[in-house]
Amino acid sequence: MDNNISESGIPKRRALGKGLEELFNNEILDYSTVEEKIVDSTPKDEIVNVPLNELRSNPYQPRKIFDQEALEELASSIKEHGVFQPIIVKKSIKGYEIIAGERRVKASELAGLTEIPAIIRDFNDTQMMEIALLENLQREDLTAIEEAQAYKKLKETLDLTQEELAKRLGKSRSHITNMLGLLNLPENIQEDINSKKISMGHARVLSKLDSEEQQNELEDIIINKGISVRELENLTQEPQIIKVHPQKPKVVKNNEYSYLQNELSEKLGTKVVIKKNKIEISFVNDKDLSRLLEIMNIEVDK
Repeated sequence: MDNNISESGIPKRRALGKGLEELFNNEILDYSTVEEKIVDSTPKDEIVNVPLNELRSNPYQPRKIFDQEALEELASSIKEHGVFQPIIVKKSIKGYEIIAGERRVKASELAGLTEIPAIIRDFNDTQMMEIALLENLQREDLTAIEEAQAYKKLKETLDLTQEELAKRLGKSRSHITNMLGLLNLPENIQEDINSKKISMGHARVLSKLDSEEQQNELEDIIINKGISVRELENLTQEPQIIKVHPQKPKVVKNNEYSYLQNELSEKLGTKVVIKKNKIEISFVNDKDLSRLLEIMNIEVDK
């Protein structure tokens, strides 16, 4: 007798699908293939139509802002061709929670549909969060703040250090540290980042400052005068310097310094100067210094 068929002849519904248990146990989640593996491993008779009015958002969904024009384009495509790929849902007490495919749901509603093809799978809270990150971090243009909030929620739920989170997501530790730093900004500045009134570069400089008043004053200058990130850095207080003396400095041609400085500046999110066999790393205050030490994995006994 087929192990996937119950005694009553009804196909057993698998929890995740072939290979996905191992996938979730991997150190790094392969976000580019998780949804595809669920769809590919699901027999056609397990894809069912569910009413749109019985669906609600994944509570771990980090995306709050959807591009209306893009939704309308997708709705037009759905009107003409239908929904090509089923969404993935979890049965809840009332209806279903969307695990992957919220854009398809919203576009289907705009298209006037009443139901949508779906794959029903059982996920725990951690897996629901990771699948939500799959859809958004890989396939959507999240705002910087939404991305940072997603990292924070995953970090807290899984009880991970920043380094562990970076490995889990296949990101650099400096990227995680810099993104999480944005959440220390005042709410009004975070909203302006979401609406793209200020750039990620500007936001990163502001996030290094301790004073909320100074952050708001400088943001007004950014918006009203259109100053560059470099000009903004010059407006902050005079940076202090960390000096790193390499034990065996390599001879590097002058024309290579610029490339190395840019690489280090991008990784650390601050000004870096290489000269006379020394690396000078700028920081503006104690909070910024702590951020740099966190990125460089240096622990200091207090």
